[in-house]
Amino acid sequence: MTEENIEQMKKDPIVSVLDDLMSYDDILACMLAYRNTMSDTPSGGFESFKPGINDVWDNVQQAMKYLFLAIGEGRGITEMNFNICGYEALLYVLPDTETALVAIVPNLCNKGLIDVALDQARQEIKKIFDEKASG
Repeated sequence: MTEENIEQMKKDPIVSVLDDLMSYDDILACMLAYRNTMSDTPSGGFESFKPGINDVWDNVQQAMKYLFLAIGEGRGITEMNFNICGYEALLYVLPDTETALVAIVPNLCNKGLIDVALDQARQEIKKIFDEKASG
């Protein structure tokens, strides 16, 4: 990824929200995952994920396929957490969308702070979606 591409991505408000999340020590990786389309990542792409997490990320992506099936069926899922390979995957569904904010954290982290940060990020992203839809 070139510096020019990274600078262009940083201008995207969703990427900016993801970059802010990556500043938390306990957030090892995050993305905004869409059903059946490309996902948004922090400005550094998958390379911005903290070391050692890429192997786990493939497993999380496979698990998200099932989450999106459940969301698509209207089962009312708003959040989902699961343990995988010594980490915890936190998924926050954006209301009325087939989109989820996803973060990978260590199993033994302070989830209270992370839950607040992810919920605030979900609200910011929802606001960005609403502004794009109305404007």
